[in-house]
Amino acid sequence: MRLLLARTLGDLEDTRALAREVLSLLPLGARVALQGPLGAGKTTFVRFLAEALGFRGRVTSPSYTLIHTYPTPEGPLVHADLYRLQDPKALLPQLFAAQEEARLLLVEWGDPETLEASFLLRLIPQGEARRAELWQVGPGQEEGV
Repeated sequence: MRLLLARTLGDLEDTRALAREVLSLLPLGARVALQGPLGAGKTTFVRFLAEALGFRGRVTSPSYTLIHTYPTPEGPLVHADLYRLQDPKALLPQLFAAQEEARLLLVEWGDPETLEASFLLRLIPQGEARRAELWQVGPGQEEGV
């Protein structure tokens, strides 16, 4: 694993700025696991990422529908949530099919190894703030870095 960036998020504007910065680091078709406890801001981060991609609609948690797809000028943003699933692997074929034409696939509560993700975004509460860390975890990462 290689740490690509770490930021402290004190408010929503910090999260919006993080989304723009992270977007510049994610290649077309990137698969990103999102980790953090309930209320850490995973869906809020996805909302700002969708906004940075040009989506102007409402972004909501896919906790019950499992997968939401948001059209953007750069290609669809696919947002999934595996929280309620006993066996997240059962949804992988559907996720990977949805990703084929997507600009990004973001998966809340996903294990990077199971998802074969290239990136991991961790949101870690620290009092009133949050620490955000973007890790490169998959193919393309340099050994020993």
